[in-house]
Amino acid sequence: MCELLGMSANVPTDICFSFKGLKERGGRTGPHKDGWGVAFYENKGVCTFKDALPSYQSEIARLVSDYPIKSTAVIAHVRQANRGRVALANTHPFTRELWGRYWTYAHNGQLSAYKGLPVNRFQPVGTTDSERAFCFILSELAKRYPDKQPGPKAAFRYISKLLPQLQQLGVFNMLLTDGEYLLAYCTTKLQWITRRAPFGMARLSDVDVDIDFSKETTPNDVVTIIATEPLTNNEQWHKMHPGEQQLFRFGEPVSF
Repeated sequence: MCELLGMSANVPTDICFSFKGLKERGGRTGPHKDGWGVAFYENKGVCTFKDALPSYQSEIARLVSDYPIKSTAVIAHVRQANRGRVALANTHPFTRELWGRYWTYAHNGQLSAYKGLPVNRFQPVGTTDSERAFCFILSELAKRYPDKQPGPKAAFRYISKLLPQLQQLGVFNMLLTDGEYLLAYCTTKLQWITRRAPFGMARLSDVDVDIDFSKETTPNDVVTIIATEPLTNNEQWHKMHPGEQQLFRFGEPVSF
């Protein structure tokens, strides 16, 4: 299995602290040694870093964990290959354009009979079940709204109706964002935490690093972190249940 990391924030925020923990799980404290990637949004633009090397050994990952790239929406992933060989083309997250926006997605799990999923105009580049599921989601979304772009909540409401179909094919833990909204969907493991004032100290589980968020934030900041497993060992995370999904916008959990 792979591991996911997402962030939704109301102000541009770096993910250095959380990514330091995830990076260690990419081959050192976890078995996810088959590549990694991270995508940062800046308004409608996306900056993506990927590497087929284990993240704990990757110089690019070290750069990402130390350089404070500011963003309001981030998706990251460390891979343990099961469908598709170890290759850059099979490395998450995946990004596609729809309606003049970049959509970014990452998946944790393994699907069966995924080759039968219709993908239409969105074609996979690699050979993973994950990427084909992403192309299926966007193809169905474009087919549902062929004439004009729906409102963002309407789009995510429709996506939410597609996800149980993918869950029936196997394990489907997923993060998906258009840069403004971020959707988390759980079938086995996914947890999240929203940090807001009063901020305190957080300590990573996988490496001896801690941070006092009260010195790094303002009282108005709201930041939600989503991860396969809690990245810190001194905070209370919200554990999602099988079939549960949660939409976030600028750090806040929101309804569809």
